[in-house]
Parts: sequence; structure tokens; C-alpha cells
Amino acid sequence: MEALPSSFRDNSGFVFSHSGCVYRQVNRCYAEHYQNFMSSGLYQKLVEKHWLVSHEELTDGTITGTSDCYKILKPQQIPYISYPYEWSFSQLKDAAILTLRIQHQAMKHGFMLKDASAFNIQFLDARPVFIDTLSFEPYVEGRPWVAYKQFCQHFLAPLALMSYRDAELSKLMISHIDGIPLSLASKLLPLRTRLNYALAAHIHFHSKLQQDHADDAGTGTAARATAVTISAKGLTGVIESLAKVIEKLRWKMPDTEWGDYYQNTNYSSRADDEKHALVESFLQDIPDALNTVQDLGANTGEYSQIAARYCQLVLSQDIDPVAVEMNYRQRKSDGPSNILPLVQNLVSPTPAIGWGNAERSSFMERAHCDALLALALIHHLAISNNVPLDGIAAQFAELTKWLIIEFVPKSDSQVVRLLATREDIFPSYTREGFEQAFCQFFQIERAVPVPESERILYLMRTR
Repeated sequence: MEALPSSFRDNSGFVFSHSGCVYRQVNRCYAEHYQNFMSSGLYQKLVEKHWLVSHEELTDGTITGTSDCYKILKPQQIPYISYPYEWSFSQLKDAAILTLRIQHQAMKHGFMLKDASAFNIQFLDARPVFIDTLSFEPYVEGRPWVAYKQFCQHFLAPLALMSYRDAELSKLMISHIDGIPLSLASKLLPLRTRLNYALAAHIHFHSKLQQDHADDAGTGTAARATAVTISAKGLTGVIESLAKVIEKLRWKMPDTEWGDYYQNTNYSSRADDEKHALVESFLQDIPDALNTVQDLGANTGEYSQIAARYCQLVLSQDIDPVAVEMNYRQRKSDGPSNILPLVQNLVSPTPAIGWGNAERSSFMERAHCDALLALALIHHLAISNNVPLDGIAAQFAELTKWLIIEFVPKSDSQVVRLLATREDIFPSYTREGFEQAFCQFFQIERAVPVPESERILYLMRTR
């Protein structure tokens, strides 16, 4: 039995997979904490609030752990693992608030979070949920919150940078897997944030304190620095201060090309209705049971909502953080809840990062699905980004068995706009060239022109 590559940092236990399911081993060193956690009522309270994934303890011996095993848990399964640098502003904000709520609730039961990693949060049914059952340890009176720095680096720093600077700065977490360094965040944030008491305390002053004590190890000063005590009331005040500053952070969504795409589409009303009907018809024609559907270039998720009727989960991904933000807000308020909006750039997708480039998986490793929607997308990949048609087809064939794709010809007004400021170096970008490229990997099941448009919708199956 081996731990998953993402689960090696905590000696309390580890996560592993067996027969397609994920399990967690509790090591003997954490046995007392685990039993106290389970008997305290905290586990039950967090599960009832849908803040923590539930689990069952395996007692039938069907799965045995290592020699250090105390218990084997089978947690509620998460159908898709996403990462903080793929979330919209509100997703990261909701994850931060949930982490603080769990810490506050834990203190009421005599516990505290020993880590506050954003990677301990996943999204299930359009809401964040905490997934690390072994992140709780007994609260010791006077002890500071050991996860305070981690929380600031994983949540507060990226949220402040997204709010005050640019939403794209959340991508800094790809190169800083342990969270955005507070010294970096302090330099990037505008000077006016130093006048915000909470941001000044939790980022700017916190950063300076870290720098001042960076060379303390082995000098005796380190012991003095870690000897700081704080009362339970004071610690609660820190948690409440963090919650207030995060609640007040807002992201003023900029005007983007795709944020209002559906208001500026070149479809007539009839063409739009017919396209919706065709997509639904194609989904109905797929004979296989659909667990996961990818909607790539999903914008605000209009077609993801159709796909959601026919599968367990829709991964609704788009390059535009504004569109993803709007998509997430709508899923929270109106549903359907089996849609997970994510920020994803297909031309430069999420890489594998961390120790051995295996701690966090790449987009291609995680994105396999039963069906894939690629609507109004092919021209952006092929013309805007110079990706060869057969390269697009090959990548889609790696991801899915069934493909619903829309071909947008050069005569379409959207492609005319793309070619207005560049040379047309795409002689193979024709319907014939498109079909020739994709037929190397797929078999065309249906090809239907979208009425009152020049576009063609295809249903394809991998060869």
C-alpha cells in the first residue's frame, strides 16, 4: 500500500486508492487525537453542517493498512479534485470562510486546525467542503494558532491580490505550493492597503515579523519567538479579524471579451434555440451512462446546464475568470449543483507541480471524462493560438470517448473578427480539413448544420 503522491507531508496518516476508491489510513501516533476528535462531538457537528466529508471506519478487514495502521477510513468520495489556482475569486473566498468557521467550531470543542491549507478544501454540490479528517489536534490554552501563517499565505494573500490587483495573481500558487509568501504579497499590494488595519496586521506586519526572525534559528531568539502565548479569547479575536477582512474583500469584475459573450453572440434567436436543442439531442443519443462531462470553453455555463441533466458531474471550465465567477455565483444561487466551474487555459493548462512533479496532478491527468463539449471553441484554439487541428483532435481523444463539437467556419463573423488583425495562415481550416483531422481519432456519428448560421454541430465517438 502506498500513499497517493499528494499525501506524504503529515505523519498522522495518509490517503491511498484501492479499486477505484480513495481511503485514508490513520496512523497509531494519531490514535488518541482521532478518538478524542470522534468522541468530542466535533466530527458529528461538522458533518451535519456539511463542512467536513463524512467517513466510515472499515472493520471487516477487507483492506489492511501498513504496520503503523490504527484505522482505515473510507471517506465520502470527491468526484473531481480541483486546486485553488483553478478557482474563481468567490470560490477561494468561500473556501477561506469555511476554514475559519471550522477553526472557530473546533475551538468550542477543545480542538484547533493544525493546518489550514487551501488544498484541504474541495467543492461538492456547488459548495466547499473540508476533506482532511486528520487536521485536528487538541487546543492547548495559551498556544497560538499554528496554522495562522499558512492560512494567510493560502487564502488571505491571494484573495487580497485578486481584489486589489488582478484575479490572475491567484496563479502564483502554482509556483508557490505552500502559499504565496507574505513578503511577496506585501510588495505587490498597493500602498493604501497599509492603511487597512487588518491587512496591515495580517500581511504587511506579519511579513516584516517573519523577515525579522528569518535568521533566528540556532541563536536562541527562535525560542523566544515561539514562546508567545495567546488566550482563547485573543485567539478567537484573531479568527474573527481574519473573517471580517476576508468578508470585506470584493472583486470588481472587469469587462472582458467573454463575460457578456451570450449578450454579444452572432446567433439569431432561432439559431440559439436550435443549438440548445441539438446539444440536448446529441447528449440523449449517447448510449453510455455518463458520470462526468467536460464543458471546455464553457463561458458562464449555459450548455453545462443542459449537460447536467444527463450526468453526475459537469466540469464547466473556461479561460475567463469573469465568466467562471459568474458561473459559480449562479450555481450557488440557482443550481444545478452538479456543475463545477473552474478557470482553465487549454493552451497552457494546469501543470503537475510539487515534489517529483506529482504532488498536484496536471489537467490532463485529472480531466478524463465520458463526454466532452467543445462549443464555439475550435476557432479560438486553431486560429487565435495556432494549434493544429489534428493536435486538438488528438488531445480531445485522450480525454473522452464522446465528443460534441461545433465547427465555426472562416465565413462566420466571429472568425472574420479574429482574422481582421492577422494574416490568414490557416489553409486547412475548412470543414473538409476539420473533418479529415478529427476522423483520424474519432468517428462522426452525426453532423447537423445549426439553422440560420454557418456553423455545424458534430457528435463524434473515439475510434
